[in-house]
Amino acid sequence: MSEATVAPNGAFELSNSGAGGFAARGLLTFANATNACARGLEALAGPGGGAHEVDLSGLTHSDSAGLAVLLEWLAAAKAARRTLRYTHLPAGLAALGRISEVDELLERGV
Repeated sequence: MSEATVAPNGAFELSNSGAGGFAARGLLTFANATNACARGLEALAGPGGGAHEVDLSGLTHSDSAGLAVLLEWLAAAKAARRTLRYTHLPAGLAALGRISEVDELLERGV
């Protein structure tokens, strides 16, 4: 994936930041969870090393569907025997993770 910016409407974007790193930006909600999940799975399955890191600092809003997307990416990485960790988890997603009792998984990755 090439470097991308946030769409004017705040739609979800996932850009390659090099060396297995990606940056997520915009909205990660019920409205775009299916597309966002597919984009992340494609990125994780791409060529390159087995270690990935996703910077979530650019997310402007997320909900429980966004949490489900992040968990699906972790499951896919684990199944593919790749590592994945998240950085700069937004407070709202961290709170959802605590409520759902998956906060440790989000913090440590796979």
